Formats: sequence, structure tokens, C-alpha cells
Amino acid sequence: MTQPEDEVIRARQRKAARVTAILLFAFIALTFAVTIAKMTVNQ
Repeated sequence: MTQPEDEVIRARQRKAARVTAILLFAFIALTFAVTIAKMTVNQ
């Protein structure tokens, strides 16, 4: 592969990693919010 092709692939991988990280953070935040909501309902 040539240098420009490698850079395009790396940029695509960085974007995919960023999207995955954002989705993972959103899932963790949602799980945390549901847990807090369940704790407050039982009181």
C-alpha cells in the first residue's frame, strides 16, 4: 500500500474507534441512569 492509502485507512479506523467509544460511553451512562432510577423508586 502507498502512503496516502495508509493515511485514509488510519483516518477511517480513528473515526470508527471514536464512534465506538461514544456508543460505549452512552451505554454506560444509560445503565448508570437506569440503576439510579431503580434505586430511587424502591425508597
